[in-house]
Amino acid sequence: MRNPRIYQQSLFTVNEIVTLSEDAFGHIVRVLRLKEGDSITLFNGNEPFQYTAALCNVSKKSAEAKIISKEDNLSESPLNIHLGQGISRGDRMDFTLQKSVELGVNTITPLFTERCGVKLNAERLEKKRQQWQKIVVSACEQSGRASVPIVAEPMLLADWLKQETSALKINLHPKAEHSIMTLPVENTRVRLLVGPEGGLSDEEISLAGQHNFQDVLLGPRILRTETAALTAITALQCRYGDLR
Repeated sequence: MRNPRIYQQSLFTVNEIVTLSEDAFGHIVRVLRLKEGDSITLFNGNEPFQYTAALCNVSKKSAEAKIISKEDNLSESPLNIHLGQGISRGDRMDFTLQKSVELGVNTITPLFTERCGVKLNAERLEKKRQQWQKIVVSACEQSGRASVPIVAEPMLLADWLKQETSALKINLHPKAEHSIMTLPVENTRVRLLVGPEGGLSDEEISLAGQHNFQDVLLGPRILRTETAALTAITALQCRYGDLR
């Protein structure tokens, strides 16, 4: 079996033994049923490395891992993408987060827009954000990434648009005149705005334009919100990043 990749917020040093976190232990021992001596790969999300380790001191409630070696992880794209995603219903948001991480997005801010149709109190919203962050971690483990993107605190679209940034700012619009492939070449940072089901309202599109977001077109067809986000990220990675 391929070595499972496990995220844990720890500092790893070759030849040292680390205690696995509760989440890591549960996945490795209880779910995958790995045993003492089995090999795993660890990463902490904060550095461009990953570590090969061997399970040791496995018990019913805990396990440790001895760090065997340290390897470079060159999976991160030279393009930094901050996705502002209108919150969508059901599994669509989960799917968008998972796949956008696989495609190399760096930051995701869930946005409340006029048509998002999701209303949560503060406590439920924070639980939802934590759930989204776990989806992001799992996508990093699966896709081989070294860096773990941040799911920022959900906010109103108007507040997100006001944030200062040096990034190229683009908004997907089915009636835009220019495509992503015609954007300037010298960009390493992009802010991508994607509306929820039903898209952004005319007022929201106008507000984005007032904050210097450029309208861009993906093609002649109208895409669902999750399809639009992933298509745009793919096009951006082809244009500026590491997809060839």
